[in-house]
Amino acid sequence: MTVTSPPASLPNTTPPDPTPPVSATALPPIRRWERIGLVVLLIGTAAAYLWNITVNAMGNGFYAAAAWSGSRDWKAVLFGSLDPGNFITVDKPPVSQWVMGLSGQLFGFSSASMLIPQALMAVATVALMYGAVTRATASRGAGLLAGAVFAVTPVVALMFRFNNPDAVMVLLMTAGAYCTIRALRQASVRWLMLAGVALGFAFLAKMLEGLMVLPALGIAYLIVAPTALRTRLWHLLAAAGALIVSSGWFVLLTMLWPESSRPYLAGSTNNTFMDLVLGYNGFARFLGRNHKGGNRFELPPGYEMPHNAGPGQGFGGFGSGPDRLFTGEIGYEISWLLPAAILAFVLVLAARWRAPRTDLVRGAALTFGLWLIIDGVAFSTMKGGMHAYYTLAIGPAVAGMFALGVHEMWLRRDSAFGRIGSAALILTAGIWAFVVLQRNSDWQPWLRWTILVLSVLAAVGLLIASLPAAGRRRARDRVTSVLVVAGVLAGLGGSTAYAVTTLPQSHTGGSPTVGPARKQKPGPENEAQQEIRRFMSGDFAEPRLVGMLSDTTTRWSAAVDRSSTAATLELASRTPVIAIGGFTSDDPVPTLDQFQELVRTHQVTYYLAQEVKLPDSWRVPTRGNAPAAEPDDELWRPVGHKDIGDWVAEHYQAVHIGNVAVYDLTASPS
Repeated sequence: MTVTSPPASLPNTTPPDPTPPVSATALPPIRRWERIGLVVLLIGTAAAYLWNITVNAMGNGFYAAAAWSGSRDWKAVLFGSLDPGNFITVDKPPVSQWVMGLSGQLFGFSSASMLIPQALMAVATVALMYGAVTRATASRGAGLLAGAVFAVTPVVALMFRFNNPDAVMVLLMTAGAYCTIRALRQASVRWLMLAGVALGFAFLAKMLEGLMVLPALGIAYLIVAPTALRTRLWHLLAAAGALIVSSGWFVLLTMLWPESSRPYLAGSTNNTFMDLVLGYNGFARFLGRNHKGGNRFELPPGYEMPHNAGPGQGFGGFGSGPDRLFTGEIGYEISWLLPAAILAFVLVLAARWRAPRTDLVRGAALTFGLWLIIDGVAFSTMKGGMHAYYTLAIGPAVAGMFALGVHEMWLRRDSAFGRIGSAALILTAGIWAFVVLQRNSDWQPWLRWTILVLSVLAAVGLLIASLPAAGRRRARDRVTSVLVVAGVLAGLGGSTAYAVTTLPQSHTGGSPTVGPARKQKPGPENEAQQEIRRFMSGDFAEPRLVGMLSDTTTRWSAAVDRSSTAATLELASRTPVIAIGGFTSDDPVPTLDQFQELVRTHQVTYYLAQEVKLPDSWRVPTRGNAPAAEPDDELWRPVGHKDIGDWVAEHYQAVHIGNVAVYDLTASPS
């Protein structure tokens, strides 16, 4: 019996001894209410996530431009190119671009064709969560709870309606966990190899982040699989081989394909995939040593950027340490049930301590619990830039572990341990929801107090029911059932409310956030950040400039520093644009010689350079008796490849459109 069944249908008999391993129990036939519950869960998720999905327009323009490119060119699909001319890729592997690009080729590129596949991935992930927990516990009610918890997690509601690669990565990580749990029941090497294949493609979605679940899956299989140790080790080697094959073919493709006829692999220093994996998107990012994009922010003499005004605020600006996952925007996105999930891991391991090694519930707890702990520690200690939405990667672990904990305590509801454990889970979830909602105290203040009161009442009731003289057994069991259901629903209240209010909001840009729209509090730091965002965004979508690019006939309409700017121009003009220096302006392409060759062979029409008048507030103040620095009155051009900019300015005449200098490279050079 599970926590999601209606209280009226609860049996009055004592539940069976839950200690024997679930792996010995066949999955019972599905009952009518369970079938209805699954249909409601999947259709409800689809309806909620697909509803008005185009409110997010192009989402992250960086990836939207790549999706548009993939809708235009097969090589752009294959490599994940930012532009259909295949000059440079996005700085991630291409699995997400395969999905969105192929959708664009089939249905035409649009916001809907790009984002609808993301929402459908949410439905698939919910189904996998249901399947994994159902098979681990032999309880479809527990599976329904796991799927529902995942669906009402705010970061899930945010990112499965967005066009970043995180959605497909998490779908594949969850598929790996599902296949591992299937493998645990009968030590199936086939299912374990399928888990390896899923993680191989997760690697091709977001590199090492897609593999962070790997240790948890390997440890769970090594401990729990019902076969000899030697066989378990061979199975793990076979799964590793499947992972290598499913991911390695693309790595090999990038090595064998001539560099001259494929796009540059953005983010790498030497145009190789593994440099990107181990460097910019791997250990260098984790250690805080990846590219900084510093060249484009070297201000002229006499100016200094205000403290905390630079780019990257909100990208790594979450501090570090154990509290990172519980505070700030990260707390809103993922932390609602995180403390309860950690407690559930401890409770399940304690409850199954005497169970045989092959106990499937313990295997599932190791799968989700170690996934949560390993990834959580990695995010907490990460030194490099981190977006709050990265924590989507632990969404399935939180949902699965919480559902396992509730189910295990439900099975033991006739014992003091089960009732006290249930009370602890409910109280932990309810109190933490209150704390998180308190941080946005102006929004629906009644909600946090309702959650707190219901959680405390349910927990106290369960503690009273665990006392020896708490009444007759039959009545006590009925009261326990009602209290558990009410307490779990209350604990989910905060997460659900924030997910629901996230869905209708418009989310665009590189750092979307969850929950209701929040006004930024006035202050020098926020004002400085808004100021730099305004002038760094430029006016590249000015209609006259867009029209000029749309009328070009060369392979690339223009060249401009930074992928984000190139993406903006591509989406506005529907023409290919060269992103000089890639995402951070640090990529070593094109060199000056390469750019001159592109100009000489008439492959690019315009060179664009933003011109910025720096704010007076950024002037360097006088320090002590030292004379004040004399600022440069010339306009600042935030470019990374200064050699290209200087060469163009020396040989071509600029036309000024807004704050953009436009150089016609088809004119005769001076």
